Amino acid sequence: MEGTLRRIRSIADYQFGKGVGLKLFPENVEMLYSKRTGRIRYVYLNGKRLATLRPTDGLFSLSIAGAKRIAESNALAKCFVTVRTDVSEFIAEGGDVFAVHVVYVNDEIRPKDEVIIINDKGEVLAVGKTILSSEEIKAFKKGVAVKVRHGCLQEG
Repeated sequence: MEGTLRRIRSIADYQFGKGVGLKLFPENVEMLYSKRTGRIRYVYLNGKRLATLRPTDGLFSLSIAGAKRIAESNALAKCFVTVRTDVSEFIAEGGDVFAVHVVYVNDEIRPKDEVIIINDKGEVLAVGKTILSSEEIKAFKKGVAVKVRHGCLQEG
C-alpha cells in the first residue's frame, strides 16, 4: 500500500505540479483496481472519487472533488485555467471554455493536459482537457481552448 500511495502521488506531482500528490491523496485514500488487469483504476476518499488513472497514458482524470482538493490546498499546481466571471455559470454547467474567455492560464500548459477551470475567486467550475497550448490560448480570440468533461453544476 505504501509503495502504491507513493506511486500515485508521484504521478500527480508530475502531472499537476510538485507537492500536489500529497495534498490530493492523503494517507486514508482507497484505491480500486481493475478486475481484468489488476492495475489501479480509481482513487476514492471517504466514498468520493478523486481521480481515475487512465490506462491509455497512465495519467489522472480528475473529478470535481479531486479538483477542489487541489484548489483548496493552494498547492503550486500548474493546472489552472481562470475564466471571466460572466461565463462561470455556463462552464459550471459543462460548457466548453473558449480562448476569448480565459483571463489567466499557466505557462506550462500543453495540449491534452488535464486542467481545473476556476473563476477569479478561485472557485472550481469544471475539469477538462486542453485543446490548445498556453501560448495559443493567450493569442487566439476564437475557438475552444478547453474541452470540459465535468462541470460542478452537472448532474452525476
